[in-house]
Amino acid sequence: MSADVRLLVRQQKGMAGRPWTQRLVLKGLGLRGPGSEVVVSNDRAMRGMIRKVLHLVTVEEVGGAASPAAASSKPSGAKPSAGATKKVKS
Repeated sequence: MSADVRLLVRQQKGMAGRPWTQRLVLKGLGLRGPGSEVVVSNDRAMRGMIRKVLHLVTVEEVGGAASPAAASSKPSGAKPSAGATKKVKS
């Protein structure tokens, strides 16, 4: 396993009616409800946790990006370039 490969875990189903152990695993992964997603390291402990709740989540491999927001083309705090000034009508 490559150290820079990470896993994107997305919760698909809710915790209602599930055993308390599965609820604790979802909380330990950082998932807070259907539709939430986290990026975790690809190591034995995380894979074991994911395996316990595999019927509730979907898993994808992600490159070196630390979060899904980091995959966007422009960072959120970036300043606009000099040519991208806003023109005002007078």
